[in-house]
Formats: sequence, structure tokens, C-alpha cells
Amino acid sequence: MFRSLRRTLGALCAAAAVLVLPLSGGAHPAAAATAPEVGAAGIGAAEAGAGYWHTSGRRLLDASGQPVRIAGINWFGFETANHVTHGLWARDYKSMIDQMKSLGYNTIRMPYSDDILKSGTMPDSVNYSDGKNADLQGLTSLQVLDKIVAYAGRSGLKVILDRHRPDAAGQSALWYTSAVPETTWITNLKALATRYKGDSTVIGIDLHNEPHDPACWGCGDTTRDWRLAAQRAGNAVLSVNPDLLILVEGVQTFNGVSGWWGGNLMGVAQYPVQLDVPNRVVYSAHDYATSVAQQSWFSDPSFPDNMPGIWDKYWGYIFKQNIAPVWVGEFGTTLQSTVDQRWLAALVTYLRSTSAHGNDSFHWTFWSWNPNSGDTGGILKDDWQTVDTVKDGYLASIKAPGFPSDGTDPNDPDDPDDPGGPGGGTAACAAAYTVSSDWGGGFNAEVKVTNTGTTAISSWKVTWTWPGAQRITNMWNASYTQSGTTVTATNAAHNGAVAAGGSASFGLGGAPGGGGAPSVSCAAE
Repeated sequence: MFRSLRRTLGALCAAAAVLVLPLSGGAHPAAAATAPEVGAAGIGAAEAGAGYWHTSGRRLLDASGQPVRIAGINWFGFETANHVTHGLWARDYKSMIDQMKSLGYNTIRMPYSDDILKSGTMPDSVNYSDGKNADLQGLTSLQVLDKIVAYAGRSGLKVILDRHRPDAAGQSALWYTSAVPETTWITNLKALATRYKGDSTVIGIDLHNEPHDPACWGCGDTTRDWRLAAQRAGNAVLSVNPDLLILVEGVQTFNGVSGWWGGNLMGVAQYPVQLDVPNRVVYSAHDYATSVAQQSWFSDPSFPDNMPGIWDKYWGYIFKQNIAPVWVGEFGTTLQSTVDQRWLAALVTYLRSTSAHGNDSFHWTFWSWNPNSGDTGGILKDDWQTVDTVKDGYLASIKAPGFPSDGTDPNDPDDPDDPGGPGGGTAACAAAYTVSSDWGGGFNAEVKVTNTGTTAISSWKVTWTWPGAQRITNMWNASYTQSGTTVTATNAAHNGAVAAGGSASFGLGGAPGGGGAPSVSCAAE
């Protein structure tokens, strides 16, 4: 509800500055928690998640019947005039996915508009310098989506496609507009379902984002009844790809009771979505805090103790009555106000911790990965690299294990997504360490690794010793160990193979600042 601010800012942010949204308040106790280990009580087997998924009551089960939990992140941009995920002006897409995985997110909700299905639609504001996004050059928006899906699958992440808007101009109340009729909506949904048929990285399609007034649920008017439209579209998708999950959001108002756009699923009790293929429906709610809009429940004297009852009424009952799985496809906040901090803590508790409940829990994808969401901010800060550890920390207890790779080796030199390959000659590399920002209490740095030998390398290792007391707080695009002041960083799965004369890079955050750039050494194989 009241989402134009976030969507407008997201569409306008092409490659320049973004709105700075400072956070206030200390870290929530959840910030000290860590994501549960695979195999923890109630979580299930380590390889849970393989293949396509289906529903069983309120649970999601993988192809072998093991329960799974969606614990993910929204990465928007394909629905905007950029026609591609945002942040590629600053980062390589693989490094972003690597960072998502390292933080414990296991699913990406990928908003898009029907514009990307128009012939020849090209992405805007993608940075190809220093080897970034090199394999995306010259590709259409749909082809870039293919690359992102492929790398996510190789990394063990699932993808949910979210038909966010009919076109890049803005959100629509109904699933169709005069420019994009229902026939186009369904044709395009079927096209995407066909495009990814057989690729179980894409587990489902969110049919339309945030239906709201005049959309209704169960009213019987085929021009407004979202439940009937979801049945028509869901059956069309399943007619070409019967393995997909069909994710159906709520509406704004049911029987005179209003809530968030897409967040009111009260009508499911009387009018469930019924599809030709059983065990495919997942209901999706959106829920937000005061940084998006005020709601009456935030000023209730009993807040936040009143919130479980609110969530039960709008969508939680579907899970608690074992009707179907419930996925909170969007929730987020800037965390600037105490109300918002208390709201997020209460919601995380309501969604059920993985350590206590395993995969018998609500599913979720946080809004958003992007920092340029005007009314919520993101997990990343405005530099598109540094993690908002307070915000991410709130989610620690509900994160869940990732999923097995789709079987392709991300480090395979024959993989067209990776540079280089085996061959004779001398393997050698050099590294250059650059401090990109330093604010006293901490700093960010980037390290560029260059293959200075005469043959492709398959892996590299960079080592340095800080003269002061610096410690790494996070690293992306590489893994590391630190012993005292000595750090050893090794390549990630996707960027170890570097052709002769080529380069790869990784980034890091550390504290305290003021340490400058140390001397670095590089070893290659």
C-alpha cells in the first residue's frame, strides 16, 4: 500500500547517487545470532531443495518430499526503465549473488515488467569496466535474466519470478491495463514458464504484484475479481509448465476491511484459489511498517502485542489452519523509528524461527537487497557493497539453509560464463589493493587480481598483513581467513578462472579505519 515513493525512486536511480536513509537505534539482539547450520534440529537433510517443489498442507516439499523453507531477498530493477536488476552499475552480478548466499539468503524474488518480453528490450546502466558483467555485454534484458537465473542455480539459490508491473511506468491496481490487456499478461506468463521449463532454479511465478482497490476477492466480477484472474493465469502457466508453484498475493479490501496492497488474504477462507494441477498454490502477503505508511494498528495502545492478531486475521490463519503455505513476499523498513524496530522484531518472531520450527514455518523474501528503495532502504547500503548488519541481523533467526547446486560447476573452464581454461605456460598473478572509502570507524577496500602469466589460471590467493589492528567485517567475491593482522583471501567459485591478461576483483569491509593500503602478494594455480 502507498508504494509509489519506493517504486518511483527505484525507477529513477540509474547509475548515480541514491537517497541516503540513515538508521537509528542499536542492534537488535537477533543481530548477534547466526543462520542455523544445515542439519540442525528440525531442518532436514542437507540436500533438501532439489528439483521442483509442491505443497502439502501448509508446507513446501521438494521433489523427494523433504520440507524446505524460502528465506530470501527481493532484488528489483527488471520492472523499471532500466530493464535489468539495479546495482549492476556498481557491481558484477555474480558477486552480488555470491554475497546474498554468504549472508544466508536462499531465494531471490525477481520483479519484472512485461516490457522485458518485448522484442529487443535492452538493459540500461550496466557497468562493463574492469571485467564487470563481461558476459552480459550485448544481451537483451531477457538474456540477462537467463544469466542471473543460471548463476543463481549453480550457486544453490532458487528464483521466484514476480510479475511486478504491466510496464515500467508504474504499479497497476489490476492485473491488466488498457495498454497491457489480460491476454498479454497471460501470454507473457506462459512464455516465461516455457522459457524456464525443466530448470528447477525457477520454482514459481508470483502472478501479479499488490492487487488493490478496485480489485476484489470472490466478488464474481471477472473484470475485478483477482481470485478468478489468478485461477485463469495459474492454469495457463501450469498448462505449459505443470511443475511450477503459483504464488498468489492478496488484495487490499475484503468485505470492507482494508489493509496493505496485496496483503489481505481474508477471502481465501471462503474463496480459495483452485487450479487444475493440485498442490501448486502458495498464498503471498505483503506487510510493512510506518516508513511506508501509517496503519491504525501502529497507534494501538497494545502495540506490538496486537500484531499477531492482525497478521492472523489477514493471512496467518491460512498457515495456522493448514490450508496452504504462506509466503510473505515483501516486508521491509528503514528501521528509523522505534515503532518500526518493534514491528520488525514482532514480525520475525511471528514468522517462526528455523532453529525451533525448521521448515514448518512461514516463507519470506525481504524487501529489499537494493539500497535505492525510497521508503525502506535495503540490506545493502548506498555504496551497493556494505551490508546493513543491523537490518540483516533482525532476520538471522528466520534464515534457512540453502539448496543444492543445479549440478553445473561454477568453476568449470568450459562454462561459457567463466573466463579462461586450462593450457600450458606460466601461471602468475599480481594484486592491487585500493581503499575506496574510510570514515574513521571503518573502511571499504577493493582488491584487483590480474593474471600476469602466459596461461589461464584456475585459482588465486591474495595475502597481506595490516600494520595496525584492522579486522575484516565482511568480504564479497572471495573467502578469507585472518590470523592476527595477516589476511589470506581466496577466489570465489565463479572468479577463480582468469584468462592470461584478464582480471578479477573482490571487496571487503573492515574496522577501524585509518590503516591505508598494505602491501599484497598473489599466488596463482
